[in-house]
Amino acid sequence: MSSWPRPTTADVGLRSFAISLSRLFEETALGMQNYLLANNIPDDVSHHSAVWTCSIPIHDDAHGLLLVKWLEEILYMDEVEEKWLVDCSVKLEQGTDGIQLQSQVRYIGSNEIEKEVEIKAVTRQDLVVKEVLAGETILSQWEEVPSFEGPGWYADVVFDI
Repeated sequence: MSSWPRPTTADVGLRSFAISLSRLFEETALGMQNYLLANNIPDDVSHHSAVWTCSIPIHDDAHGLLLVKWLEEILYMDEVEEKWLVDCSVKLEQGTDGIQLQSQVRYIGSNEIEKEVEIKAVTRQDLVVKEVLAGETILSQWEEVPSFEGPGWYADVVFDI
């Protein structure tokens, strides 16, 4: 696991680290799912697979905007489609008009898990998606979150609970 809940003033934040941008999207998604769970996923649950996609137009903060949209898609799939994301493999493609995220996912029925909390929204407050160069260190200001040395990527995202 490369995601840690971090304190915020009112809601809950998550910091994620990964070696690549696509892996960062995976780690952040799984960190969000882990935060929501009250208990471990039962071993005897049937898993399903699918491809989930989302895209955004070209934007100044394209990576941040796409991360928010991806996390919102996961919440939508849980709340509306009753599909709980268990694992994913993300592929990002940038075209002339935008960025598309395509993810091979494993999911279970949402009724198979128990949630500890509900996320109302993924916010853009304090949102960061940034590449960390070799030798560069991202220091943590929170005791429960480690510092990170590049190369790689990190994300900070805040959820409205």
